[in-house]
Amino acid sequence: MTKFASYTLFSGGAQGAENQFGKLAEYYGLSEVNYTFEEHRIERTRGVRVLTDEELTKKDVSLTYVAKLLNRKFTNAEKMRKVLQTIMHQVESGHQVFVVGTILDDGTVKGGTGWGAEFAKICNKELYVFGQKKNGWFKWEKGEWISVEAPVITDKHFTGTGTRFLEDNGKKALEDLFARSFK
Repeated sequence: MTKFASYTLFSGGAQGAENQFGKLAEYYGLSEVNYTFEEHRIERTRGVRVLTDEELTKKDVSLTYVAKLLNRKFTNAEKMRKVLQTIMHQVESGHQVFVVGTILDDGTVKGGTGWGAEFAKICNKELYVFGQKKNGWFKWEKGEWISVEAPVITDKHFTGTGTRFLEDNGKKALEDLFARSFK
């Protein structure tokens, strides 16, 4: 039992940012919960929590609403709906939310990852995004993104999610985040 075993990462175990969050949580001795659903392929096998159809349905959300909120279209509606529902479980479980992705000009985050960030805003969670293109951390505060130097994981229940296309600077940002938080 490590001194950080009481900390839990809530994620989805997908390739890219979520896989990296999980690797770092394991390295530092944190607990890990990776929400998924039947027949969904993920990379992390540690802490897998397969959501039942009933649990997924409890987080049902209108794809039309999400598409409008994020200014994008979704294909493969049934799978996308389940992915969005698992993201809602991740965000709801953590008190702090850390995301790796791209902040777009309209203030949303690119891709499915964007729903995690928007849901964190709706739930009034402490939200940080590492913008890979902007090469920096941003915090959602009072309705806008504020550049921040070096966020720290301070809550024992935190969410880590993000892009499947993790770049070297995103990987380093996560390594530094965990090193700062769990030295």
